[in-house]
Amino acid sequence: MVFLNCNGGMNSKAKAASTIQDTARVDSIPLMPIADTLDGSITKRLRTKISIEADSLNPISRDSLLKLTKAEQRRVRDSARLALDEKPKHVYFTFDDGPLLGSAAIDSIATAKKIKINAFLVGRHANMSKGLKRDFERYYNNPLVDCYNHSYTHANNKFSAFYSNPVGAYDDFVKNEEDLTLKHKIARLPGRNIWVYEDVRKLDLQSGASTADMLFTNGYKVYGWDVEWKIHGLTGKPLQSVNDIYKSIRRFMDNKNSMEPNNVVLLMHDDMFQNKKGQQLLSALIDSIQVNTDYKFEFMRSYPFRY
Repeated sequence: MVFLNCNGGMNSKAKAASTIQDTARVDSIPLMPIADTLDGSITKRLRTKISIEADSLNPISRDSLLKLTKAEQRRVRDSARLALDEKPKHVYFTFDDGPLLGSAAIDSIATAKKIKINAFLVGRHANMSKGLKRDFERYYNNPLVDCYNHSYTHANNKFSAFYSNPVGAYDDFVKNEEDLTLKHKIARLPGRNIWVYEDVRKLDLQSGASTADMLFTNGYKVYGWDVEWKIHGLTGKPLQSVNDIYKSIRRFMDNKNSMEPNNVVLLMHDDMFQNKKGQQLLSALIDSIQVNTDYKFEFMRSYPFRY
């Protein structure tokens, strides 16, 4: 029995690993019109949803941002940061490639910790055995778990070939939606960190862009991730410590450099948590985050929260 994951690896039950043939390349095309000269500024991400003032008597209009001096730009950024710091922080725990060994434990941990989680599911996995079908049903019937579309075949881990036929790839997502009776038009592309929603379009690779656009045109929101808790492709063992991942989440949140300020999406894979050690790590990460009372676990269907 072979299980596919987003990194082109397989879980501990697999006997072979697939090779991702794609060459990494960044090709970002964000459709965000605000103040492009404020390079790296969080004001580019606000889309006028928050009131930014240089001081209480002289509010800065959006059109005037381009004319500011560097000192004034810093003051605007500081004002935006201070305003956002007063708002809640939203964390999205997303688990890819389920159901797999580990899915049942994730479901149990979410229930015990009373947190919302997001499962991006592969239909082929749900149909591989009665046990995995039960694990899918546990996800599906748990009000703390939202089930989303991660394609039916996971591209068979042959991503370039899969996305070279955008219509065929799109049909694979439709098959998954129908087979699993998915309720939400939310998808993540296997092997790709691509975002297409509202006025945002950001690509990690051009391969997959057409499929993402077709999904968006047909009512889907396509979401990637900000932080990844990486795994060993064959064992499913997490490669970073809980503290490392927690610090990454805090850094993205504090610096406001996630895709949306005050919203951080964490990518994990179900097979990371197939043994007791992995499950303890997941519980420890949740505990670390819950210490921050202004951090809230959210469903991706609520993404993004803006102010």
